[in-house]
Amino acid sequence: MESTAHFDTAMIVALVTMVLAYIAIFTEIIHRSSAALVGAVVMVGVGSYMGFYSQAEAVLAIDANTMFLLISMMMIVVMLRPTGGFEYLAIKIAKASGKDPRKLLVFLCMAVSVISMFLDNVTTVLIFAPLTVLITRLLDVNPMPYLMAEAMLSNIGGAATLVGDPPNIMIGSAAGIDFLSFMVHMLPIISAVWFCTVGLVIYMFRDQLSQKITIELDLDESKAIKDPVALKKALFALTITILLFFVHHHFHLFPAYVAFIGAALALVLVQPDPEKLYGEMEWSVLAFFAGLFVIVGGVEGSGLLDLVGEQLSGFAKQEGQLLLACLLLIWASAILSAIVDNIPFTVTMIPIVLGLEAQGVPVQALWWALAIGVGIGGNGSHIGATANVICVTESERCGIPEARITPMLWLRKGLPIMLFSLVISTILFALGFDYLR
Repeated sequence: MESTAHFDTAMIVALVTMVLAYIAIFTEIIHRSSAALVGAVVMVGVGSYMGFYSQAEAVLAIDANTMFLLISMMMIVVMLRPTGGFEYLAIKIAKASGKDPRKLLVFLCMAVSVISMFLDNVTTVLIFAPLTVLITRLLDVNPMPYLMAEAMLSNIGGAATLVGDPPNIMIGSAAGIDFLSFMVHMLPIISAVWFCTVGLVIYMFRDQLSQKITIELDLDESKAIKDPVALKKALFALTITILLFFVHHHFHLFPAYVAFIGAALALVLVQPDPEKLYGEMEWSVLAFFAGLFVIVGGVEGSGLLDLVGEQLSGFAKQEGQLLLACLLLIWASAILSAIVDNIPFTVTMIPIVLGLEAQGVPVQALWWALAIGVGIGGNGSHIGATANVICVTESERCGIPEARITPMLWLRKGLPIMLFSLVISTILFALGFDYLR
């Protein structure tokens, strides 16, 4: 099909609006949710004035499946948090390490990664980071390697499932990929990357992990449970939700509706204080997502993404070039996700891949490539993923000078780990390409 899109004034205006909004988000001139909402307002205003984007189109641009899925999972996590279940798990892990710092790191990372597969990895790290500082202080060890490892491996672990990382939720919603299919395709690659990365993390932090722990941890984990009845009820609702995630496509249920079933069940069983429940939810994150969807919807309405998609399709349609296009997407998305947050990049790429699909390009493998790239790429810098920022903040808050994670420290440790993970995932993706396409 011959290209019909041409670069015009509407595209320039939409692109400038998006770039300015992204600059405000990344430089934190104002809070990122505020920057996204201001950018959305400007995009709708200029789009309506120039005729390429209407208010109705802006509303339709907001991915309701993604938004409602995030809301539902946030509600379940908020109900779990005060029960003490996470604190119980952290103490059990510390005791199981047997005074071996490397075992402690592996166990903590394994717990964070597995939980991140079924809960938002950002929420998981938000809970585990202060607990890690508490445990390492009790054991008299430096929390820095544990915090960095938890952030990086939660990013990798979250990439394995549809609900583990916000970009995956958006990819699955846009591509119509169900929970089980996402995990079947991603889990083998991510598992191999996870084990290889753990080995490299232990090597990179060998100096900090070389000494045995001499302090005896005298904590009763059973006392960490503040509300055992609420914990059992919330875990029951979460279990039902996870089970439904595996079979929701057989019943033609949206992932968001499945999450709402779990949230509704938890609400009935736990009966939390509504004011406290909704007051503890991350509404700024939801506002951020809504603003981004509207901004990118305006860029799409201007025709710019169609133009980019037409240029990419010419390359991807060439015989034998689809694998190369996927590998380039893995590396490009990873590098860009290390420089900027992976969420805006994912929101921008989704309509481009959808445009390729509309032009007859088989895009299934491109979705997996995008998910791998943005999941691993966040480990390259301290601002590459929200989980990283949380751990950096916790390292500064703990008041231990040698525990502070500086931007240069993260680059020295995180960037080689990211590049190593990318090499492993590239090899595995190429070997399994016929299965992934």
